[in-house]
Amino acid sequence: MALGGQAGTSSRIENYLGFPAGLSGFELASRALVQAEKFGAQTAVPQEAVGLKRKDGQYGIELLEGGQVVARTVIAATGARYRRLDVPRLGRFEGVSIHYAATEAEAQRCEGEEIAVVGGGNSAGQAALFLAGRTPRVYLLIRGDDLDKTMSRYLVDRVIDAENVELLANTEVRELMGEDRLEGIVVENNRWGAKRTLGTRALFVFIGAQANTGWLEGAVELDERGFILTGGELERSALGGVLWRPLLREPYLLETSLPGVFAAGDVRSGSIKRVASAVGEGSMAVRFAHQYLAETRA
Repeated sequence: MALGGQAGTSSRIENYLGFPAGLSGFELASRALVQAEKFGAQTAVPQEAVGLKRKDGQYGIELLEGGQVVARTVIAATGARYRRLDVPRLGRFEGVSIHYAATEAEAQRCEGEEIAVVGGGNSAGQAALFLAGRTPRVYLLIRGDDLDKTMSRYLVDRVIDAENVELLANTEVRELMGEDRLEGIVVENNRWGAKRTLGTRALFVFIGAQANTGWLEGAVELDERGFILTGGELERSALGGVLWRPLLREPYLLETSLPGVFAAGDVRSGSIKRVASAVGEGSMAVRFAHQYLAETRA
């Protein structure tokens, strides 16, 4: 995934401080990149990290195409990747009629057609409202009873008030219809089993994400879902090794089971999955990294 991660694919972000009119995720991520480069940050795109090893007080991040990046401290902000629906023939329509982002490009492709959005979080709500301005009917499919537990209140109100957004609770996709392009979907009520066919020509999926931590397996402690454990969430047994004894302290709030390795944003266990929260954690992680560098300076 490119710089900005999932936030960079959001059609509209309206709850980020300083932008009362809102802006697209791509625009926000682009501005952030420009600002980071202004302060001397270097980027390497595309490059994929596949491993992390510690040697002689330094960390080596192993790269997929060979080589490594060596540093005294590391901040993991690799976020998460989209979950896919468990439905037959999904791959046949991905990139054509099934999408994991709702930007202007996707909106143009399905303009004037009925579409469906799957998911109950803020990303799904933002996509449904954005697409409602370009299509005659948007079906918002959620597995649960209502949106209140998973979506911000301001978005819930706007979804309910939108005349061409139909909320289908307790509903799951069971079948995809069509050959070269999606021509409809079969959905099922997960309470009483009733099925219904929707004439949607596009399906937008926002059902959560899996942590991008494959490169850290075996290196740092992860929770049962693969997200990085930090600070007080770490078990005492993970902190009893020779790496922690010389430091004579507990892990910092965003520090992993490896001293000097920090996690920020969606990749961290227990994090709040919001752009503003991720940015705040990144700022905190930088501060902790400076503290670690100061205390381990030779």
